Formats: sequence, structure tokens, C-alpha cells
Amino acid sequence: MANAKAVDAPSSPEVAKTGAGGNPWLVLLAVSLGVIMVMLDGTVVGIANPVIQVDLKASLSDLQWVTSGYLLALAVFLITAGKLGDLFGHKRVFLIGVAGFAVTSVGIGLSAELADIIPGITPVGALIGLRVLQGLFGALLQPAALALLRSAFPGEKLNQAMGAWGAIIGLSSAAGPIVGGVLVEKVSWESVFFINAPVGVVALILGVILIKDSRAKTFARIDWLGVLLLSGAMFALVWTIIKAPEWGWGDSTTLGFLGGFAVLIGAFVLWQHLLKKRGGQPLVPLSLFANPSISIGTFLMMMVAFAMFGAMFFLGFFFQGVHGLTPLEAGLRMLPMSAGMIFASPLAGMAIGKLGPKITMAGGLLITACAMFLMSRLGIDASFVDTAIPFVLLAFGLSPVFVGATEIIVGNAPLDLSGVAGGLQQSAMQVGGALGTAILGAVMAGEISDRLPGYLGPAAQALPPEQMAGLEAAAAFGVAPPGLPEVVTNAVHNSFMDGMHLAFVVSTCVAVLTAALTMFVKAGRKTEGAPVHVG
Repeated sequence: MANAKAVDAPSSPEVAKTGAGGNPWLVLLAVSLGVIMVMLDGTVVGIANPVIQVDLKASLSDLQWVTSGYLLALAVFLITAGKLGDLFGHKRVFLIGVAGFAVTSVGIGLSAELADIIPGITPVGALIGLRVLQGLFGALLQPAALALLRSAFPGEKLNQAMGAWGAIIGLSSAAGPIVGGVLVEKVSWESVFFINAPVGVVALILGVILIKDSRAKTFARIDWLGVLLLSGAMFALVWTIIKAPEWGWGDSTTLGFLGGFAVLIGAFVLWQHLLKKRGGQPLVPLSLFANPSISIGTFLMMMVAFAMFGAMFFLGFFFQGVHGLTPLEAGLRMLPMSAGMIFASPLAGMAIGKLGPKITMAGGLLITACAMFLMSRLGIDASFVDTAIPFVLLAFGLSPVFVGATEIIVGNAPLDLSGVAGGLQQSAMQVGGALGTAILGAVMAGEISDRLPGYLGPAAQALPPEQMAGLEAAAAFGVAPPGLPEVVTNAVHNSFMDGMHLAFVVSTCVAVLTAALTMFVKAGRKTEGAPVHVG
């Protein structure tokens, strides 16, 4: 990394820009509205999960699938979706993603009605299936949005654009828990999905009017074998991550799927190399990864998503189950983190421009580690201030990493591969989130199983195995079944807290270790058609 390293753009077609618009900040507004829809969905689902669990009689596994099924679809399809944008136009792919996401959101809100008219489908099954379909449309939307920004903003303005992008996303994240809390409490959990419909309509209208398209001038055939191999590899990886806590990490099924992932990803890399030698256009040109900053930025994105999404999954259950808050009160408790990102993201963009990504991202990860450690010390009766301090720290810690890693990955890629780079960035985030949810979920469940008998004391010996298993399942939600003695309720809550604390400790360690990787990252800049320079 001491010397500047140039990565020549692969012999790929020129980039064409077509359509209306031209002002990059208007493009930012238009694409942000589409992504706001996705962010609102992500934050309100966390608030709605406890109510969905009661209303649909869902298990913890069902609720994990509400999240993991969506992440699985995203992770499998993101890079392919980015390539589709590079070939057919990012504007077109973005608008299809927005429309599909809005329609499937309405379908999710009607999942109970759909289950009534489709034989053999339960409401939970319909919800999970539509979440998977929603993830496919989200995969079309997100890389295209980043690619449109990459083509709209010159290199020297990209940090500012990413900072503003983060602030807009922070604003939607801040609104999500409040809007979600009001809708869940005053209307229904279904209404948190219906809200995507009007947002999607506005995003479509502005997108058609304001966005200037960009795509390859010369049409190239889609690398269908590459799509098949990469999709199979990503499916095997994320499926293993999701199911391993149930199967066991050393189980032959888990090892078999991991072996399948290794074979498929190896075959994919070999095919991309052979296709390039034959003069074809691979799905993911391997020359992208010759730039160390792109490779490290991808891994950083995955690790910070591991720490954030994995640990944050349990906070809704802490606030509503253990703490006894209403959905709206839980949303207000999480507001400091989301609102903090409104201010932290633009500051992160400016800091990266002045200090470079190395110092800024390392500092952000260390702040993230401090925030996670403080959350590992939260008590059952934690006050608003007790939770607000680590949440604000988390906002100012995560923002430099998300802004910096996104700029490093997308900003270093050749312009005609910006869709692939955007898909790579989003795929890393989703894989990291799925990995964090699965591993930290297993860590938490194991800790609850170890701790609950000790809190129950002599009463644990009198409980039949099936009743103990039921208490452990209830403790995973932080909710004790009604009508039980106070000692049992306290045992359930205390074992949940121990499990949550351990999950945050693991996240703290991941953040500290990841901070060391930023020492090997350098910013890259390139002008259209020029090599990518590192350093």
C-alpha cells in the first residue's frame, strides 16, 4: 500500500448518459426518496416485530425469517442487479425497484387476507414470502441509486454527496421508529407497510422527471453462467448463516452448505477469469479487487453491519418486553441514534475529505466500540439518558464507517462498473447483517439457556423439560408468560439481559478488531475513463 496502485478499467463499453435532469443535487433528492422507502421499512419492522409475534403467533424463528428472508434475497441478487443497471440503465432499474418494492409492501400488509384465499399458506408464511420478493426489488433499487449518484457527482464532490446521502437516510431512520410506533399503536402493524405506497409513488414521479440515466453504450450479453454461480454461492452462504444456529455449526448439513459455497465461489472466480481471457464481459471483473481499498472497504462494510444489525435486532424486545414500553415509547427511545445520524453523516463526509478515510473510519469504529460496550452495561430499568448516550455515540461512530466504506467502494470503481460496485457494497452490508443476526442470536440463545436455570434456583429442578424449553423461548423475546410467579418473570428478564449483554460485548470486540483494518485503506480518485488510483 505504500505505492500508488493503478487499476485500469476493464475493456468495457463507454458510459452513456441520457434522460432529463442534470443537477446532481436533484438526482440525490430523487434517488433518496426511493431509498427512504427502504429505510422506513427497515426501522418500522423492528418496532412492529413484537406485535407481529403476538398477532400472528409467530415464533422467534419466524421473526428472524421476516428479517433474514429479506436479507437473503438482497444478498443473492444485489451484484446481479447492479450489473443489470450497468447494462440496461440505472434509472430504469431504479424505477422498477421502487415500483416493485411499493407493491410488495402493500401485499405484506394484506398477508392475512392473502393467506385466506391461497390454500396451504399461513399468514406468517405469506408475510415471509412477500418479504423475500420485497428483497428482490430492494436489490434492484439500492445499487442503482448509488450508481446514479456516482455518475451524477464528480469525484471531488462524492464525499459531500455521500455525507448528504447519509443525513437523508438518517432522517428517514429517525422518522421510522416514531412513525412506526404511532402506526402500530394507533392503527395496526399492517399500516407500517402500507406507508411505503405513497412514498413510492412520489419517488417514481420525481425519478422520471429528475434523474439522468447512465448505462453502457454498447450492449453486452449478460453473463448468465456467472449470475447462476454467484447467486448459488451467495444463497449457500447466507442460508448457512441463517440455519446454522438451528443445525449446529459443526453439523454435516452446515459443513455441506459451506462446502457448496466454497465450490461455487471458486467456480465463479475461475469462470470470470476465463471469460475475461476470451474477450467477454464478466459479471464481476476481478480487476476491481486489485484495488486493495475496494477489497478492504467491502470487508469493513460487512463487519460494521455484523456489529450493528446483529446487536440491534434485540433492542425492540428489550424495550417492549423487558422494559414494558409501548411501540411508540420504544420508537422514541431509539430516536437519539437515528436523529444523530442526520448530523453525523455530513460531518463524516467532511472529515473524510479533510483527514482521509483511515483516521476517520478508525475513530468511528472505536466510538462504535465504546457505544456497544455501554449498551452491554444497560440495566433492566435503564432510563432514557442511559440509552440515549450510547445511541448518540453509535450514530457518530457508524456514520464515518458507512460513508467512508461506501465512498471507497463506489468511488474507486470505474464509472461503467458503478452498478456492480454499488451491488458489492450493499451485498457486503446484507451478508454482514445476516451473519450478525444469526451468530449473535445463537450467542444470546446459548447464554439464556445457561443462565435461566440459575436464576430460577430450586424451581428449575421441578419444571419438566418442555416447560423449561417454553421459558427459554419466551426469554428470547424478553417476555415472561402471564400468570407466573414473580421469581419466574424476573428469571426470564435477567437471563434475557445476560444474553443481550453478551451480544453487545461480542459486537464491541468486532468493532475494535475491525478498526485495525482501516490502517490499510486509502482514498481513491478517478476521472471518467481514467485508471483508479489508490493513495
